[in-house]
Amino acid sequence: MRTTGGSTQRPRAPSTVTTPKEPPEIPGIVDRNIAALVARRRAETAATPRQDRWADAITGFAGSMRFVWLHAIVFGAWIAINAGWLPPLPRFDESFVMLAMVASVEAIFISTFVLVSQNRLARLQVQRADLDLQISLLAEHEISRLIGLTRAIAERLEVAEVENPQWRELAQDVDPQVVLDHLAQRQDKP
Repeated sequence: MRTTGGSTQRPRAPSTVTTPKEPPEIPGIVDRNIAALVARRRAETAATPRQDRWADAITGFAGSMRFVWLHAIVFGAWIAINAGWLPPLPRFDESFVMLAMVASVEAIFISTFVLVSQNRLARLQVQRADLDLQISLLAEHEISRLIGLTRAIAERLEVAEVENPQWRELAQDVDPQVVLDHLAQRQDKP
């Protein structure tokens, strides 16, 4: 601390001015894949039927805090008025039967909208899982071919590792049906 003219001042910390960093460059293939995914999602959204978009909008609102606050206010006011806590306002549902009916009907409709949205999302998930499987199978096939090529090069160069039995096994294509059958058999056993 230093004093100037009878007052004490703290030393100033050196100013640290940070300049925003440029985002790291991503490979062109990654950028192209991202653009393709974004375009596909936009196309899927545009092709979504109006009734499904309405169901998604209602489900989105029903799952928001605005929905919670709206219900807290409306139901809170309904209860306060009909319990007689606000004497200047006339009671209109003293037994709360109407409140129970409104809440029940609302729950029926909201649950239906949620199911519609979930069904649509489940269909999309199955499509994406199928795409993922196809890409994985293609990658497995390509890797098997590359391993076979690498093994042939290693044999030509007389690399000792080429005698490893895993090379032959890895170079073989895997039949997905056989894998699924084997998986099902394993899962059926206790």
